[in-house]
Amino acid sequence: MLTGIHFLLTYMCNLECDHCFVYSSPNAKGIFTLNQIRKALDQAARSGTIRWIYFEGGEPFLFYPVMLEGIKIAHNMGFKTGVVTNAYYATSDEDIELWLKPLCELGISNLSISDDSFHYEEEKDSPAKRVLSVAKRLGIHTESICIEKPKVEAGVDKKQAKGESVVGGGAMLRGRAVEKLVEGLPKRGWHEFRECPYEDLKEPERVHLDPYGNVHLCQGLSMGNMWETPLSMLIKNYNADSHPICGPLIKGGPTLLAKEYNIKHEDEYVDVCHFCYSLRLALIDRFPQYLTPRQVYGLE
Repeated sequence: MLTGIHFLLTYMCNLECDHCFVYSSPNAKGIFTLNQIRKALDQAARSGTIRWIYFEGGEPFLFYPVMLEGIKIAHNMGFKTGVVTNAYYATSDEDIELWLKPLCELGISNLSISDDSFHYEEEKDSPAKRVLSVAKRLGIHTESICIEKPKVEAGVDKKQAKGESVVGGGAMLRGRAVEKLVEGLPKRGWHEFRECPYEDLKEPERVHLDPYGNVHLCQGLSMGNMWETPLSMLIKNYNADSHPICGPLIKGGPTLLAKEYNIKHEDEYVDVCHFCYSLRLALIDRFPQYLTPRQVYGLE
């Protein structure tokens, strides 16, 4: 049952991290308008099951007034609200309070802050840590998002790890991560990847909405477009088995997807996300309404 909506408020970000699975950067396009947020929230309410509304990106604090008003509208509609941020604005404790107090007054339920080497190298007093400290003092529930660079798990042998990833660290090999982080990592045969262990494509609990109207089941894998078909109808009518991409992935993972469409591919991949993303990239011109937007595949 779908219980969470995550607004990709913007694809734009002040950073351009190697692990970013939506190719965010200072030049990325796509920003929600306040009117679009209102329409999407109205549709979320009509679904009858949504409880959580998150605002993320990109970096949502780049469009602070729109984010704040979106949180206010969602809060007044009875939704729990959360924000995901990289804390770039943490110039001083006094300034941080100025940014966070309005969120606190609106009763925000969760503030998730990226605090890892992709964002701040090994800084002991990073902006993220400063925001975490101030947020806790204000009584805002917080959590850190700490993603490490991909690495071979200690004591794990390629043969021993059949059916499981031998690479840890938390970075998902989608988007820019495939371009920047794959080199040098151990790979396994493509026929081993027979299921998706990360996303529940059949009965998703949350989806991401982007400014173009795409309803993401996984980044770049869309249920449909909410500007063409109301979100509440997309949710109600979603049939994973008949979805041209999700259907094969549910039945047999990327291995079946490759066979289903007779896609030419490499013999080995680092993990299931690496293989799946590569296949979707190969199918993007065939299924543009479901594999979208092109910019999250590094094509624009």
